[in-house]
Amino acid sequence: MIKVLLIDDEPLARTILKEYLLDYAQIEIVEECNDGFEGVKAIAQYQPDLIFLDIQMPKINGFEMLELIEKPPAVIFTTAFDEYAIRAFETHAVDYLLKPFSKERFDKAMQKWFGTSTAGQSAEKEALLLQTVAESGLSSNRVVVKSNNKIRIIPLQDILYFEAADDYVKIHTTDAWYLKNKTMQYFEKILNDNQFVRTHRSYIVNVQCITRLEPNEKENHIAILNKGQQVPVSKTGYIKLKQVLGL
Repeated sequence: MIKVLLIDDEPLARTILKEYLLDYAQIEIVEECNDGFEGVKAIAQYQPDLIFLDIQMPKINGFEMLELIEKPPAVIFTTAFDEYAIRAFETHAVDYLLKPFSKERFDKAMQKWFGTSTAGQSAEKEALLLQTVAESGLSSNRVVVKSNNKIRIIPLQDILYFEAADDYVKIHTTDAWYLKNKTMQYFEKILNDNQFVRTHRSYIVNVQCITRLEPNEKENHIAILNKGQQVPVSKTGYIKLKQVLGL
C-alpha cells in the first residue's frame, strides 16, 4: 500500500481529498493533520510515501514544515496562492493544486506523481523548491528550528548572530542557540542586508545588536554586542558594516 498523509487546517479541504482518493485502491490515508506541528510528528511516525500539504496554515506554514524534515516525502501542495506565485515553482516539477480544484485536476496531479522516478530526485526537487521560496520573499520574518523534538519559532529581531558550524548554522539568540541545517550562503542571500551583515566568513551579525567596534590584530575588528558577545569582523566585513552603519 502507498501511505498518504493529509496536512491542511481546513476540514473541508481534507474531506475533498479523501473523496478524491477513494478511486485509488492502492492508497492508504494513514493520518490527517491540522497544522505543520502535527505534520512533522506524523511524518516521523508513519514515514508516508506522499503528503498533501497546505501552504498557508497557522503556527508554521507548509514550507517551514518541510524545512524541519530531514528527508521529506513526495509532496503535492494544496494552496490558495495565486497563479503568479505558483509559476515561480513550476520549473522544479513539484505539483500544486490551486484551491478549489476539480477531480480532473486532482487526477492529473496524481498521475504526475505516479510518473515520477526516484525518491532521491523528489528530495532534490523539494530542496530546490525551498530555495526558490526563500529567494522569492514568500518566507516570513522568522526562522523555524527543531530542538529537542520541539519546534521553535524565532523572530529575526531576536537573533543576535549566525555562526557557521560544519554542515549547519548555529543561530544565537539572547538566551540560547539553535542549529539549522542550512548554509551561511543561504542566510546571506535571504536576509535583509541592511539588518544582517556578513562580517566574517563564519559570522552574520544583526547590526541592531552591535554596541561598538573595536580594533583587533592587523586590519580586523571585533563587534561587541549588547549582551557582551564578541563577533569577529574581517577587513571586508568592516567595510560592509561601515556602509550599513553610516560610519
